[in-house]
Amino acid sequence: MSRHQDSKGNGKASGRGTNTSRSKSYARGNAPIKKNALSTKPTEVVKKSPVKKVATDDIRLNKYIANSGVCSRREADTHIATGLVSVNGKVITEMGYKVKPTDEVRYDGARVNPEKKAYVLLNKPKGFATTTSEGKGRTVMDLVANAKASRIKPIGRLGRNSKGLLLFTNDEVIAEKFTNSKNGVPRLFHIELDKNLKLEDLKKIQAGFKIEGKLFAVEEVSYIDGASKNEIGLKMKNTGNTIIRAIFDFLKYDIVNLDCVAIGHLTKKDLPRGHWKHLTEQELNTLKML
Repeated sequence: MSRHQDSKGNGKASGRGTNTSRSKSYARGNAPIKKNALSTKPTEVVKKSPVKKVATDDIRLNKYIANSGVCSRREADTHIATGLVSVNGKVITEMGYKVKPTDEVRYDGARVNPEKKAYVLLNKPKGFATTTSEGKGRTVMDLVANAKASRIKPIGRLGRNSKGLLLFTNDEVIAEKFTNSKNGVPRLFHIELDKNLKLEDLKKIQAGFKIEGKLFAVEEVSYIDGASKNEIGLKMKNTGNTIIRAIFDFLKYDIVNLDCVAIGHLTKKDLPRGHWKHLTEQELNTLKML
């Protein structure tokens, strides 16, 4: 390449010189890259694809326990280390162990539920089966579908043709209070029979008696004041109405109407038939003390 001197005596490359690489570039029909900040040609920006996170529902075991309200995460770690926690029947002592929402987690033998505890009281009408199974026609779960409480289940049973109060919860501690017939929660029933209840049969029910070797006993039974002798009030701590029906079947009475009018201190006041409500904090605290 030839050179010439500028006015300052500096050597400068002559524009008449030949640039082989540039010539080849023009020969291929490619324009040279311009470093011009005012160029209207948009600058092509290469965007990096975002890193996709793998969705997972797994949760650390200590957090799972803490979310259930049993204890804090730090306390949960201690319980795990001492072998008080099991997952799907296997004792877990590993710190950082992860579980799925479908896993069965137990602390000291009791099932742990990380969901917020819910307590729903329903005034059940006739014609609804007390079941969580699908394909059974109309069920009580249809009536509490808008309660916005996940995985609640009815405690005990009321037959399809029975009515009255029914409690739903996902709290196993409360459910256990009802299923324990010795220390359970009393329920009061208003029962209408097809005929007057004989005094001798009323006394049999009061005393309790055995049917095929099984003892059937209630807390209280009496005629209802101001009503005919075919209407009685009966209080018991069992969760189902099968025992009530077994008692009257044995004594040769048909039950025309069966209505659960109270569960412990809970009544149907301000709760129309077919409606439900969440228990207040006071109602719940009283229920826990029973």
